[in-house]
Amino acid sequence: MTNTPGVSFRTIWLHPDDPGTVQIIDQRRLPHRYEVVDLQTHADGAIAIRDMLVRGAPLIGATAAWSLYLAALEARSASSSPERQVEFVRSAAETLAATRPTAVNLRWGIDRMLAVLTDVTDSDTMIARLRSEAETICDEDVAISRGIGEHGAELLAAIAERKDGEPVNILTHCNAGSLATINWGTATAPMYIARERGIPIHVWVDETRPRNQGSQLTAWELAQSGISHTVIVDNAGGHLMQHGRVDICITGTDRTTRAGDVANKIGTYLKALAAHDNGVPFYVALPSTTIDWTISDGLRDIPIEERGAEEVTHVSGLDGDKIRTVKIVADASPVRNDAFDVTPARLVTGLITERGVCEASEEGLAGLFPDRAAADQ
Repeated sequence: MTNTPGVSFRTIWLHPDDPGTVQIIDQRRLPHRYEVVDLQTHADGAIAIRDMLVRGAPLIGATAAWSLYLAALEARSASSSPERQVEFVRSAAETLAATRPTAVNLRWGIDRMLAVLTDVTDSDTMIARLRSEAETICDEDVAISRGIGEHGAELLAAIAERKDGEPVNILTHCNAGSLATINWGTATAPMYIARERGIPIHVWVDETRPRNQGSQLTAWELAQSGISHTVIVDNAGGHLMQHGRVDICITGTDRTTRAGDVANKIGTYLKALAAHDNGVPFYVALPSTTIDWTISDGLRDIPIEERGAEEVTHVSGLDGDKIRTVKIVADASPVRNDAFDVTPARLVTGLITERGVCEASEEGLAGLFPDRAAADQ
């Protein structure tokens, strides 16, 4: 495996010498340590999702898919009947579904895996089908992210042409990079394709408190890829926009309504407001798998995960050669930790998908995905 997003990069893969082990990158250790973790049961997968060893909607869905493959191996080892084995996998699916509520890919990936269990009569068939489907989900995600990159790079190329060779300044929030998908990413995919095409870019990377996915993950990715970037504090984006230092904002999303509202890491809404006030285009890059065609009102219908207070009260970093965690909030102060916010479609300039760029609206999405829109309503 390579650490650089590109042809051979993967965030989750089957161990080359052990088909009973799925491997992931422990993203909690980045950027100071690159460590691979083995998943050998569906419970390992649930922990990886819940405790954010993996994160990002597409990767969460893929991890759930591979975890159900592991559940099938567990069921076979228990030597139960085929009916009981399927029942075990379905129970594992509910365990996985309860890990994180906001990213729609989690339920999507689980439902897709369960769909291949129809008419299963023996364990070998069940295992083979689940493995094949998990591999397909990952391969499709790579192709989807590449498509997002190709379409998004056209936006960057148009800005670059107007700037007559000066770098295009992109602001991004959280990590919607290769680490959030299987490869290439969503918001970062246009940046990687721009690099391939020789389009000069510079990326402003929000630190993204409280888990610092920007400073720890996005910045790590960009550094590995040799892309010019600068880490900034979360509240600096508006200031940079006021002074003409941002040409375009591109973020990701964990769930998008059919009307174009987007749920993304907390703080995204504030970036959209600042962009709107300063006339900076604000784009959201998303695979179609993150569109929830069943809902239209993001503020009302998207569940917002509230995570533990320790993510706010404590911070980890490198102290010499050791990673240490320290407390930064007094015991007497209560903490609220909403993990996501919703940016209404009216603040989104456009949605970058694998099929093209569209308006953030029901009409825009249905125009690119008429098959999906019709099927889910």
